[in-house]
Amino acid sequence: MSARDLPVLVGVIMIVAMLIVPLPTWLISILILVNISLALLVLLNTMNMREPLEFSIFPSLLLLLTLFRLGLNVSTTRAILTHGEAGGVVETFGSFVVGGNVVVGLVVFLILIIINFIVITKGSERVSEVAARFTLDAMPGKQMSIDADLNAGMISEIEARERREKVGREADFYGSMDGASKFVKGDAIAGIIIVIINLIFGMIIGVMQLEMSMGEAAAHFSMLTVGDGIVSQIPALLISTATGITVTRAASKGNLSNDIVSQLLSYPSMLYVTAGTMFFLGLFTPIPEIITIPLAGIIAYGGYQITRTPKQDIKQIEETEEEIQTDEMKSPESVVNLLSVDPIEFEFGYGLIPLADASQGGDLLDRVVMIRRQLAIELGLVIPVVRIRDNIQLNPNEYRLKIKGNEMARGELLLDHYLAMSPGVDDESIEGIDTIEPSFGLPAKWIAEDMKENAEMMGYTVVDPPSVVSTHLTEIIKGNAHELLGRQETKQLIDHLRETAPILVDEVTPSPLSIGEVQKVLSKLLKEKVSIRNLPIIFETLADYGKITSDADLLNEYVRQNLARQITNALSVGNDSLKVVTLSGRVEKIIADAVQQTEHGNYLSLDPNDSQVILESIASKLEELTLMEQSPIVLCSPAVRMYVRQMMERYFPQVPILSYNELEANVEVQSVGVVNVE
Repeated sequence: MSARDLPVLVGVIMIVAMLIVPLPTWLISILILVNISLALLVLLNTMNMREPLEFSIFPSLLLLLTLFRLGLNVSTTRAILTHGEAGGVVETFGSFVVGGNVVVGLVVFLILIIINFIVITKGSERVSEVAARFTLDAMPGKQMSIDADLNAGMISEIEARERREKVGREADFYGSMDGASKFVKGDAIAGIIIVIINLIFGMIIGVMQLEMSMGEAAAHFSMLTVGDGIVSQIPALLISTATGITVTRAASKGNLSNDIVSQLLSYPSMLYVTAGTMFFLGLFTPIPEIITIPLAGIIAYGGYQITRTPKQDIKQIEETEEEIQTDEMKSPESVVNLLSVDPIEFEFGYGLIPLADASQGGDLLDRVVMIRRQLAIELGLVIPVVRIRDNIQLNPNEYRLKIKGNEMARGELLLDHYLAMSPGVDDESIEGIDTIEPSFGLPAKWIAEDMKENAEMMGYTVVDPPSVVSTHLTEIIKGNAHELLGRQETKQLIDHLRETAPILVDEVTPSPLSIGEVQKVLSKLLKEKVSIRNLPIIFETLADYGKITSDADLLNEYVRQNLARQITNALSVGNDSLKVVTLSGRVEKIIADAVQQTEHGNYLSLDPNDSQVILESIASKLEELTLMEQSPIVLCSPAVRMYVRQMMERYFPQVPILSYNELEANVEVQSVGVVNVE
């Protein structure tokens, strides 16, 4: 507990004490002045805030101030009924403020009660209810807007997180204000009841215990009661006004004073109209001209002063802003900002703008959100924000995808057509524009909407343009996920794992493996389409073998073997058995003998002729598998798997290469070909 907490804690204890312990009248007077000061301070703070969340403690503060005020009412009531006095402040308000006339005092008190209870409190309560309801109803839309801005690259992850937290805090604040406004209403009702109690029982005590006459008791206790009522209603009125300002305050660039001046006087010509109205009221009504004419003159002069703002000043302001912008462009910081490269960029021609424009029915932003979620589940990698922008340099119907500034894919869409992919046998009745399906390179046709049903009946796979581009985007990101995983992203994954398995993380990094070495292993797994979502198993393996070697290739092999079930299940989905192409013992021996060992690691140094023969044999076997409509898989021994991968990845990047240690024992494996050399 810090020293700054003590005043609040002492204040709460004092409030409780006021309800139980009789206080001397001098202390009551001090606390009454403190109450008025606090109420004024709260009112001024609400006038100077730009948005309600800047004063987020207001609901709780309102409860404490209401309780403080009620505690004062209890103390003053106890003092009035016990001693027939309540301190100099109450007596001053009872005599000086209302001129010693009890009737006038009661009328002023009743007016304050009516203003507070019926006008301000009732309105604030209604506004609080509506604001709370509208804020809760608007939360889903605000969240979607934040996600859309995040996917479009307009905001960063940190800014999106802050905006989401702000949306949540707004809902909590207006929900709390809805309940807190009831405190003000109850306080006003309690003020009326306390005044009635003080007046009735004060007169009874004055006559029966203090031996006053009825007239003396009525005059004395009426003055104290009215003083007590007014001295409590003034801060209550200030707090009610602050509540009303808070719940009706809209976010702006300035405080309430600036907004009132700037917006109320934003049309200076209206001041002339107002001045003319006041002038004619003085001429044609009994209202004295000595009041209306000077007032009209002051208003007209104010309008003249506002309208005569020299245009030169405006021009000077504009020139100053231009100079500032020019200086910013010349500053080194603006040049540095141009050096940043977005991890993923999706650009499209102006003809494809309806894809991303929600007002035209485009749902590309929502699809990107779903793609990022889907890939997070499939790959275990948080895909960076996809920056979506139009590019007039592209053809109207063209789009392209960049990863780290490099173009990875390009395609064209016809928004008023559907993409139809043949089931294997083309039907001449299906007419369209021949094209190539961008994701998998299959022959396809762009067909008109009226031919969609016929194409589906003929067995064609028909998809709309948004689905085409989202599928293409998904496949490109999948194929290049290893490029999106850097050291910073690896650090985020490690920090996430540390929340649930801190000991496991400490065993791996920073010793024996650095973040960079862990990143290399994870990147190699992603490059071969192996999900890294199961980080605990990966780190268990790195903890076991990281002390033996830091070679990323070897560690990758060990990790793959421990992920055997995951790898096998991913390849055997929908298949009773795995149909594979194996390497003959001779081929594996040729590859093993060509491995060169150096102090920087092992690499394959295979004779070009041998490499060509082996690759041609692999190609022919894989082609046979493709003709059988089977997904091609190459199976070899663990000792040469990574070298076979090195040899094949340039020519067959999509073909999975497994070792015998990566197969589950209960999976049936059927060899449909053997790679051999003569």
